[in-house]
Amino acid sequence: RILDADIPAETVDNIIAFLKSCEHPKGGYGGGPGQLAHLAPTYAAVMCLVSFQKEEALKSINKETLFNFLKTCKHESGGFYMHEGGEIDMRSAYCALATCEVVGLPLEEISGGVAEWIISCQSYEGGFGGEPYTEAHGGYTFCAVASLVLLNRFRLADLESLLRWATRRQMRYEGGFQGRTNKLVDGCYSFWQGAIFPLLDGEMEREGKSWEKGLFEARMLEEYILIGCQSVHGGFRDKPDKPVDLYHTCYVLSGLSVAQKYSLARDGNIVGGDVNMLVEINPVFNVTVASERFAKEYFTKH
Repeated sequence: RILDADIPAETVDNIIAFLKSCEHPKGGYGGGPGQLAHLAPTYAAVMCLVSFQKEEALKSINKETLFNFLKTCKHESGGFYMHEGGEIDMRSAYCALATCEVVGLPLEEISGGVAEWIISCQSYEGGFGGEPYTEAHGGYTFCAVASLVLLNRFRLADLESLLRWATRRQMRYEGGFQGRTNKLVDGCYSFWQGAIFPLLDGEMEREGKSWEKGLFEARMLEEYILIGCQSVHGGFRDKPDKPVDLYHTCYVLSGLSVAQKYSLARDGNIVGGDVNMLVEINPVFNVTVASERFAKEYFTKH
């Protein structure tokens, strides 16, 4: 969808059928047929179905059992188990909240204490760790910020230290982002770190402020992605000496979409010209804006 490419109908039907086979009888999705329901593949499956912008895809989601699964994952601390008897960390909070919101389920029924638990994970560095008292990390920080936006509790965070930490994760030489302090650049953080900024901007716009033209060097990120991460054989990678894979291709492209929006706002153009233009994403869910709107309209009626 982010490439604005048509997906063959047979492929769509096959994916819908496969994901339905991964749905657990008690709700949620496992990583494969017959596997334990888990919040990460549940989030991935739902967002995949949302991305198709087709009623038959959204109709395949059993909202009732899904909601039951989300509620059973809730922990008294305010966090969420990833699965029955599993770990509790920032990923699970985001996966639960984003899934709940995108399919139109009542967020307030699973959100008690979640914002407070998230804030307890903000480190002295300014970013967020996976759980309280751990190192700030780009992926966990995105999950924390997106979750606070979904909960409309963003102002609980220490914004000044968060901004300081996030802006310093962009590498001066490479132009891409690192995930943690003193780590190497990695293409996937083009989204995990880069998408933090439009979320911050969206919240600040509510207060009549905007940093859309200046929070990070969007053109440098575009260049790192297109020159350093792109393979001549197709696909994207972590960094130039690494092989391409689907994970990095997904998140590098999402980060490029974010960077292009900022470049257009600042300079009126993007690296490589209009031929490189990607579809705009909603950074809260990492699906296209059109896909999120389609899902919202569908689930409002169903």
